Amino acid sequence: MLRTINFMGVRNIAFAITVLLTVLALFSMFHKGMNYGLDFTGGTLIELTYEKPADLGLVRDELVKAGYHDAVVQNFGATTDLLVRMPGEDPQLGNQVAAALQTVGGDNPATVKRVEFVGPQVGEELRDQGGLGMLLALGGVLVYLAFRFQWKFAVGAILSLIHDVIVTVGLLSFFQITFDLTVLAAVLAIIGYSLNDTIVVFDRVRENFRVMRKASLIENINVSTTQTLLRTVATSVSTLLAIAALMFFGGDNLWGFSLALFIGVMAGTYSSIYIANVVLIWLNLSSEDLIPPVAKDQVDDRP
Repeated sequence: MLRTINFMGVRNIAFAITVLLTVLALFSMFHKGMNYGLDFTGGTLIELTYEKPADLGLVRDELVKAGYHDAVVQNFGATTDLLVRMPGEDPQLGNQVAAALQTVGGDNPATVKRVEFVGPQVGEELRDQGGLGMLLALGGVLVYLAFRFQWKFAVGAILSLIHDVIVTVGLLSFFQITFDLTVLAAVLAIIGYSLNDTIVVFDRVRENFRVMRKASLIENINVSTTQTLLRTVATSVSTLLAIAALMFFGGDNLWGFSLALFIGVMAGTYSSIYIANVVLIWLNLSSEDLIPPVAKDQVDDRP
């Protein structure tokens, strides 16, 4: 039989760590700000085509040598087509980039197919829609858990998710990782992952209320968390291994996405234990909260 781990015995220390991380993350977000990518700030898009498949690494190195340090290079459709994104609006930028890439690949010169400018107003719209989508996701979680479990569970899950998002975005801000649409997608994915982990623990807490009738709430949470620990560790470790593979082998285009997921998965595993469960203690969850209200007997008015 698995020995029960006293997770809640250090909940005050965990709370202090949580507050410290959250404050530092918020400070970084408001003081340093986010390093928004071209998806949000606008810039020039240059589509290039080659006769043979182009080496993305060589193209990036050549652009850096030419002074274009902020250029983002990725395949666009076929392996012979590349999309280069960089800040600034210059009609001659396409020709300048093509000239800088003439030496890449030797007999495989680049040809400019199109040059377009994406204004910052598009980025503002994407940013607003992304923030709205995040709020709607959190609102949907709140409503779902309030009906699925009980409103105290919903409050714990929402605070846990807010912590995960703040810590993830705060670390991205601190290290000035480019925040683009792929990173925004990772943040939304973190909400789903963390919620799944939290619901597993909540479901076991609710079931143990029926089995451990004389146990206190803290004892119930310790037992429930211990019972789900192997599942949590297996899920988190396997997920982190897959994300680590993306970080090391996914290239520059997936670096921000995979890093945000890596931070979010670790934060989600922590918050499922030391935020969601602690909120249940603060709200004094009891077995009576889980008992459905008894319907009042209808009065028979028939004679």
